[in-house]
Amino acid sequence: MVLDLCSPASHNQMLGQRIAHPPSTNFDDDFEIPAAKRLKRLDSNDSLSQLPLYDGSYDGSPQPASRRTEIADSEAESDEEEEGIPRASQTELESALPPVKTDREAIAEYEATRAAEDGLDFKDRLGQRKWVQGKSSIYVDAFFLALETVLDEESHLFDEAELAVFQKWRDLSYEGQYLYVRLFLRKTAAWHRINRLKYYGDIADLNAAVNELLQDHSLPATTVTERIAPGEAEPPKDTVLGESFTFADSSTDHIDSLEEASSLLMLEELKTLAKEAKVQGKNKRELLQALRKTSQKQGGLGWSGLKRSDTEESVKSEQSVDDNEDTQLPNGLGTNRDSHFIRKILATTGPCIRLSSAALKLFERVHLVFYRSTEWTEKSLTTIILARISRRNFPEYIVSRSNNIFPSRSTLLEFEASIRTQFAVDNLLEFSGTVTKEGLQKVKSIFEEVYPRWLTILADEQRKEDREYESGEGAYLRRFSPAWVYTRIVHKGTAVLGKFKEHKREHQMLCELLDQHLFHAARRGSWYQRKALLEEHYMWALSPSDDRTEEAQKKHWKRISLRTCEDGLQDRECHLISHHDLQKRISKLERQLNVPKRLQHDFGHVRLAKPIERYVQGTRVEKERTPSRNSRRSSTDNNNNNNSRRGGKTIWLDPLEDDGECSVEAMCLSSYRSEGWKGYHSEGGIIRTLFGHLFYDVLFTYIPNVFQTPFQTCPLDLHTDAFYPSRFSEINARLNEISNGDGVEILRRVYESGKERQMCVVGVDWGFELGDLEAI
Repeated sequence: MVLDLCSPASHNQMLGQRIAHPPSTNFDDDFEIPAAKRLKRLDSNDSLSQLPLYDGSYDGSPQPASRRTEIADSEAESDEEEEGIPRASQTELESALPPVKTDREAIAEYEATRAAEDGLDFKDRLGQRKWVQGKSSIYVDAFFLALETVLDEESHLFDEAELAVFQKWRDLSYEGQYLYVRLFLRKTAAWHRINRLKYYGDIADLNAAVNELLQDHSLPATTVTERIAPGEAEPPKDTVLGESFTFADSSTDHIDSLEEASSLLMLEELKTLAKEAKVQGKNKRELLQALRKTSQKQGGLGWSGLKRSDTEESVKSEQSVDDNEDTQLPNGLGTNRDSHFIRKILATTGPCIRLSSAALKLFERVHLVFYRSTEWTEKSLTTIILARISRRNFPEYIVSRSNNIFPSRSTLLEFEASIRTQFAVDNLLEFSGTVTKEGLQKVKSIFEEVYPRWLTILADEQRKEDREYESGEGAYLRRFSPAWVYTRIVHKGTAVLGKFKEHKREHQMLCELLDQHLFHAARRGSWYQRKALLEEHYMWALSPSDDRTEEAQKKHWKRISLRTCEDGLQDRECHLISHHDLQKRISKLERQLNVPKRLQHDFGHVRLAKPIERYVQGTRVEKERTPSRNSRRSSTDNNNNNNSRRGGKTIWLDPLEDDGECSVEAMCLSSYRSEGWKGYHSEGGIIRTLFGHLFYDVLFTYIPNVFQTPFQTCPLDLHTDAFYPSRFSEINARLNEISNGDGVEILRRVYESGKERQMCVVGVDWGFELGDLEAI
């Protein structure tokens, strides 16, 4: 994309300018400058020894690229896309740069700006929003802020080798730091083509920045012994620091499989390679599969095992053979065409770079500690950047960071490992299609490994709750305990026990989950329901009868099931939404046990009233469905005149909008509007917005340790049972104000103060009009 004229960097000011030579050089101005040589495109007949290889360094030479007609999957993360074809007489870099002034006055002005900037550190630049292109960047400063905040308060969570990595990162040049952070914000696990890293405004020498990240650094020996977390045989590959490390990996040293190399190609490049290999496919996925299949089938000549007599020709060609052997890929694929295709692909893409896994995971751990986040994200700095440049505005509150959330390094590492284990369990059960028996067995094995450790940490957390935590403080601090994650894994594993018909063990686990009151209280209702079901239908046959008849044994366990339901209704931590199912089971069990009517429970006082039914009539539009390209319509579908859209949104006519097409919700709102009403289809958004406005002061009142960063939309304990007890007086006072008629005034005050800045408050949608909120 051709850049517009804006804020040119001084390191590019000499490009495109002619400088007069002094007379003493006898330089002839009419000397004909030879035309720039065009880079030879790789032909299908080129030998492997003639292919350009990347030895881990990058010399900055631009490589011509064909015009891109569409964005390929491997380049979807690019910050900029090309438009138009650059002229042949200019390099890719030169064609993207605007003409700039090169007089002394412009240089002096730029240097003065740089000198003024030198007096500010990264915190001052963030606060005053002052950055100079090529000298400082909000991306680097935000990265520094997260790193320095964690090291100032919680450096005990990192060992000597990890602290050395942080120091090496500080020692990088600005351009090296900038390149690392920008890659950190993109697809961190992906390879990036160096010739498409378009950070020319901030990086004057891209090859130097790349080589700086590829440089190998030695690390001091650490005395800390890593403990293997349950559910993991060993830490993930390439995530543990060794005796040395690099900030980035080069494609030459690490791409040794055709599958990995082919993922770098754009669609047009893949089509060209597929045409040469004589494979076909309808899309990129099919082309890749066909190429890999062909490579495995086709054999190639390997040098090993071939013998020739020492003729004159063989002696002369011995050196060339050795050269070819030296350029073989490290995986030694000499019996098929993988090495051939890999070299072709790397010649097309040019050198590539990706962030090294060990250093990357270490910096992700830093941001986990900084943001107190239990979710992995590839763009952990986006929030802080958007907040600092006012694209997102957060409420003002007192930040109180605690340094005891992770008491030790081992706790942090175990918490990190537990998240990975939880992710593996979720992948097996929820994100891999139909769960197979093998997948269930893997989840069960993970559950068996986690269970003993869960019991140990559970006892430790109970001791903390009894002796250390005050005023419900532990309710949200426990979210960062490995036991919080392990409890969820145990919950998932308990459900798997039911799949294997191990109902007795499942009942035992449900009893243990209900005996603890520290973790996942929101699931207690489902635990009560499942426990009662097992007691009603299965436990009578799995437990000793104690000389009771079969019928007596069934009634015995039904009475136990009845008591379980009663305990669930009396449990203050059991959510109200579970009461209805427990009440229904109680009524059914009492009838089966022939409990006298006067002794049966009566839930009439909590029975929900029947909803008022209203009917709206409208005109529905039926459109003929277009069959998908890969599906076949059966004869029944062809003969069916009712072309219903199963699973899709229906289309209706809006009589108030000249019979324009609309959704069913819009049609119903038009019907109400014709009767003089005004309505919203908000899916509960208005209720959440009213809550955020009316309880804004309560949400952001000062409570120790619930606001760990300046970028929160709600306190950390909002979704825990500690929210109400810790704000008992404030909540009741606000409810009294609303009941006394002050709700509209409170709503108007908060709306007017936050509407212009569009403050990020949990549940609040600033799209609703103030008058409508007041009327509601």
